[in-house]
Amino acid sequence: MAPRKMNVLVYSGNGSTVESVKHCLYTLRRLLSPNYAVIPVTDTVIIKEPWTPSCALLVFPGGADLGYCRSLNGEGNRRIEQYVRRGGAYLGLCAGAYYGSSRCEFEVGNGKLEVVGSRELSFFPGTCRGCAFKGFVYHSEAGAKAVEVKVNKEAFKSGILPQLFRSYYNGGGLFVDAEKYADKGVEILATYAEATDVEGGDQPAAVVYCKVGEGRALLTGPHPEFAPVNLDPKCDVPGYLKLVKTLAADDESRANFLKACLAKLGLVISQETSSVPSLSRLHLSSLHHFLVPELLASWEDIISKEDGEEYIRGENDTFHLEKHSSRWSLSSLVKSLPLPSIPGVSQEPEADQTTDGASDDRIVDCNKIIKRIIPHETEWPGSKETPYFNHHSFYANLKRYQQESDGEAEEFGKMLLYGEVVTSTNTLLEKNTKLLANVPTGFTCTATTQVAGRGRGSNVWVSPAGSLVWSVCMKHPMELSNTAPVVFIQYLAAIAIVQGIKSYDKGYEKTPVKLKWPNDIYALDPSKPGKKEYVKIGGILVNSSYSSGNYDLVVGSGLNTTNAAPTTSLNALLSPGQTPFTLEKLLARMLTSFEIIYKSFCRTGFDRRLEQIYYDNWLHTDQIVTLETQGGARARIKGITRNWGMLLAEELGWEDRPTGKVWELQSDSNSFDFLKGLLKRKV
Repeated sequence: MAPRKMNVLVYSGNGSTVESVKHCLYTLRRLLSPNYAVIPVTDTVIIKEPWTPSCALLVFPGGADLGYCRSLNGEGNRRIEQYVRRGGAYLGLCAGAYYGSSRCEFEVGNGKLEVVGSRELSFFPGTCRGCAFKGFVYHSEAGAKAVEVKVNKEAFKSGILPQLFRSYYNGGGLFVDAEKYADKGVEILATYAEATDVEGGDQPAAVVYCKVGEGRALLTGPHPEFAPVNLDPKCDVPGYLKLVKTLAADDESRANFLKACLAKLGLVISQETSSVPSLSRLHLSSLHHFLVPELLASWEDIISKEDGEEYIRGENDTFHLEKHSSRWSLSSLVKSLPLPSIPGVSQEPEADQTTDGASDDRIVDCNKIIKRIIPHETEWPGSKETPYFNHHSFYANLKRYQQESDGEAEEFGKMLLYGEVVTSTNTLLEKNTKLLANVPTGFTCTATTQVAGRGRGSNVWVSPAGSLVWSVCMKHPMELSNTAPVVFIQYLAAIAIVQGIKSYDKGYEKTPVKLKWPNDIYALDPSKPGKKEYVKIGGILVNSSYSSGNYDLVVGSGLNTTNAAPTTSLNALLSPGQTPFTLEKLLARMLTSFEIIYKSFCRTGFDRRLEQIYYDNWLHTDQIVTLETQGGARARIKGITRNWGMLLAEELGWEDRPTGKVWELQSDSNSFDFLKGLLKRKV
């Protein structure tokens, strides 16, 4: 079962700069969503975690490549090179290009700036020499330029390509004697159109493509990923305003060149460029309307009043409780941000814009934006306020499922906070402990789109429109630690999701979804009929803190429901004639299933019945894996322990016969690539 390559990993560890990583994430997400998840990763992930089977592209951004060397020389680079040679793709931008060459020559003879030496990856078999243009200063825009780049159109099979375009440049190199390496699989994709300040030998290049075994690498001295809309025209560097305007005039050509480069690396480019959605208002409602004013009254101690308005200033976010009279005010989230106002670069919103999505498409620090909550105290939000989520349908189905539960489901989902576009439903709750401590058990947050969805460890789960994303708050008593350990909550949530899907209505019992230990949801790949190949369609994240004798839990999930990308969706699994899943009804079903299972767990723990339900729905019965933590020993997965939820693996000896030795493995200290048969130690 080979996982689909859906991850684009952007290195954000030692040596990278925050700004370069932001530009990479912004641009790549615009060009590649929703087909790929564009994820920042650290050096620890590259060295220790099984990232290679699902990686479509590894990106090294701008920064200082000596930092890359310090963290990744040896084992890290061995894994990167092996990944590329076996069919992977590497994109090196500026520092990432120096790093991907056989030799780096940076500012030779220029005192403290000088960096000279060989590099381990050697995707470009020659020297990357810089700076191509004088003036570079670390952590400054003083050396930034709008350089003219000449494109070698013959190197690209298709695409609308410019002959010349201007690109942001700041410290990048050129590839010396690039033409001489043609017999080694090197192609010149672009050259500098103006004279450089360092010698480049015979036909030097600004951008090169390198065939590496079965894979490929693309290295660039300029920064085609830097969109001018994200450059600050108010920068005090002389001439910077003119630079930004020059780049803005060539922005379409820049984007087209980058699209062609990504396509040459084998990626599928989105037909329409995805914009960065702006955060929306949050709508607070309840199955019983009177509970909303009661909840607001209970927040009296955490509400501050400023200029007649009410705010909750959480640890991570600030929430503004909007009055009904100001709900349709002309103020916009974007007005709290320092936006440039250059024609063709970025403009202030029009005075009559009334939505919270009025910002230009640019990099925004979402944590600094005030989140506005609209309390609905007498009626549920209407279709005009929440066109992508039908509150009437959700509450009607919640009430129906609650009535069918014989009193076992009463709290989960009863109070709902919904936003069309949010950062992360888990972050809004878990990172704001002041708010979390004052919401009741079962309080649920859901959204149509997340712009900063979170996953386990370093992972990010893409949640475009069509995903069902939700987080529910729970208080699990510390006194149940021995009989109902908190570690099992992630397993209960997984069971609830699968059972919620299969009990959605009559005829859905055979929907082919499974659990991957410890916290992922997989589905039979409908694009490969006749083959038993599974792809990830969702995940679970549990955040825990402790207060007043309880574990304060935020249990979050993201599930592809109606969206076909980046893998597949629940609706793609249905047989002809079956009614498609709706987000509102499925959320109600999952929440009530979760509450029923949780209450049973509190009474009898992870008993034989729950254990059997879990095994009936997981992927791993008798699967044979290699334990890298045990020197490469072969083992057969036998299940999980019912006391602490650890994975049981029995050692296999000659002819795969059990030796009698059994390991118990924890989910928080190992990385799992079951689809490749590996278990690795996490650091």
